[in-house]
Amino acid sequence: MPNIKSAKKRVKTSAKKAENNNVITTRTKTAVKKFIKEVETGNKETATEKLNIAIKNIDKAVSSGLMHQNKGAREKSRLTKMKNNMEEVK
Repeated sequence: MPNIKSAKKRVKTSAKKAENNNVITTRTKTAVKKFIKEVETGNKETATEKLNIAIKNIDKAVSSGLMHQNKGAREKSRLTKMKNNMEEVK
């Protein structure tokens, strides 16, 4: 446990930020999984809604620095491609 006042504050703030980062990353992963599940079931309308939610969460993760900009773009591209291929097949 730190003894200096500023070090104590850093422990508290870093814990808050870590918790917030975990919330954002978990929310993003869950949104992507829900979208993939909808693609597998073949439901176009809900897949489109889930894609928009997943893209929104990916953008939040990129803007907060939890995900690299190129990784975010790659993920969004892959998810969009999945949706487009689903519509062509079915």
